[in-house]
Amino acid sequence: MRRDVLDINDVMEKKVRTDDGYSVLLGGNYKEGFRLKGSDVDMMFWPNNHRVIWELSQSQYYNTHRQTLILCDCSDSPPGYTLLYLLSPSTNIVAQIVCVRIYNRHYISSSKYRQIMCSASPRHTVPHGPCSSGTFRKLDYDNAHSFVSDLWLPSASSWIDRCQSQPHVVNDIVRNRCHFVAVGHKLGRHENHEWRISFSLAEQKLVYSMNHCQFLTYGLL
Repeated sequence: MRRDVLDINDVMEKKVRTDDGYSVLLGGNYKEGFRLKGSDVDMMFWPNNHRVIWELSQSQYYNTHRQTLILCDCSDSPPGYTLLYLLSPSTNIVAQIVCVRIYNRHYISSSKYRQIMCSASPRHTVPHGPCSSGTFRKLDYDNAHSFVSDLWLPSASSWIDRCQSQPHVVNDIVRNRCHFVAVGHKLGRHENHEWRISFSLAEQKLVYSMNHCQFLTYGLL
């Protein structure tokens, strides 16, 4: 029931939202239905008019006059991390001012992006991994600012074949999005500029597919 209420609220907000600003994804234990002592609220934000693609040929799927495209460059990053190369001038002011030059290209710096977003958050907010963390009305929260891709990443294609016990869940996950949160690998060559690939939406769908016994066991763990 808790999940249903939050899902309905998400749908209603999307119906009335008319601007090209940011989308919001509520995640973590709170969205999954738990109300455990110490549970926090996780929220992810991303600009609606930016999309991440995995190869240049995928740009044909987008109206480049309305969407700013960002290309993944995983060639020099550990698995699960990538550099984000800005293919065209961004309308996002923050993305414009945090770009750094690597290999004679303009890449969006994750550390600079996170720093600016954290400084723009309410008072008493501190950096925590890719998030801005704080407390509101005695409830802890983590806000992560990210970019989104509509396309499933090629390096995770083998996962589709490994998880065929619930093909409808797998297909739903693959059709949906993955995100890129502003934190680099500690041993990465470009730690301050890399972005971590996030599967928060996929995790939600996996939790939603659990039966009640599995869900309680997951909660205990």
